[in-house]
Amino acid sequence: MKEKDSQFSNSLIAWYLENARILPWRSTRDPYLVWLSEIILQQTRVDQGMPYYNRFSQAFPTVHHLADASEETVFKLWQGLGYYSRARNLHFTAKYVSNELDGVFPTSYSELIKLKGVGDYTASAIASICSDEAQAVVDGNVYRVLSRVFGLDTPIDTTLGKRQFRELAQQLIDPKQPGTYNQAIMEFGARYCVPRNPTCEGCIFQSKCVGYKLGKVGELPVKKGKTKVRPVYHNYLVVTSEDGKTLLEKREGRGIWQGLYQFPMTESDQPIGSALPDTVLELYQSKYGLRSVIRYKEEPVIHLLSHRKIYAHFWILQTEELKKEGVDYSRIEEFAVPVLLDNFIREFPVFASGK
Repeated sequence: MKEKDSQFSNSLIAWYLENARILPWRSTRDPYLVWLSEIILQQTRVDQGMPYYNRFSQAFPTVHHLADASEETVFKLWQGLGYYSRARNLHFTAKYVSNELDGVFPTSYSELIKLKGVGDYTASAIASICSDEAQAVVDGNVYRVLSRVFGLDTPIDTTLGKRQFRELAQQLIDPKQPGTYNQAIMEFGARYCVPRNPTCEGCIFQSKCVGYKLGKVGELPVKKGKTKVRPVYHNYLVVTSEDGKTLLEKREGRGIWQGLYQFPMTESDQPIGSALPDTVLELYQSKYGLRSVIRYKEEPVIHLLSHRKIYAHFWILQTEELKKEGVDYSRIEEFAVPVLLDNFIREFPVFASGK
């Protein structure tokens, strides 16, 4: 390791040892628990992910417990975290490790990278923390720190950029304490070298930071392309009955919220206006003998995803009874639903009261 590289890693580790947050997954080298924390914290802030880690580690103390759980149970505990493919991959990998590897969770990068839902970053993190393997992590936090301190303006969403940052990260890692180094750079990026308004005054790298010297901290890291966000319109049909039931359906096939439950829904690329389509009304009238149909609120609920902007309306369809196919109001909270629907269920008086 070159002298300037060792100075960088030494400064970072010294800062971390003095300033690191006390987090439950940092007190263990159990690869299962470290893996659990890494999957939960992907695209999730620590303060948001902490309750979920506690919930999962308590409900499933070993990989066998997670493997034996139903998908519905896993999704319900995951509810609100988003990116449900992570939960699906989490469950799949737990079953694989439990059944095919006799519950022995891998700790080497070469074996970890083979697991479903485990990419370069996660494999590097687990291998470095649990088996002291010198594999550098590269995530959003690392891109920010390295691009600013070393003045790298190669777009991070290009093949060249990914290679350059990976090579630099590997060059900088402390081979004697790789796990500590990796956690240090992630911590520094998450708390100090943040995306907007980073704390440059008093920063341990201020005198060496190229981005700071050039006044380009706010421009780094560079990204070539931006995700196009497409507007979509969801119209949820909330059937309520005098016998205290509603309708829920499971989302099948691929796509967002696969495997979660929802009220029957129609999706379109344009608003449908102030009334439901006649075809929808006729179908539900013939099946359930509707007494009234009203839109819950005039203004749509806006729900942002990484690639979609959802405008949601909830239509209340009242009927006399739903019999066997209906779900009792008191049981709604047993089903894993998208946070958009969970918020509605908590707000809607009929469901909130359980009546």
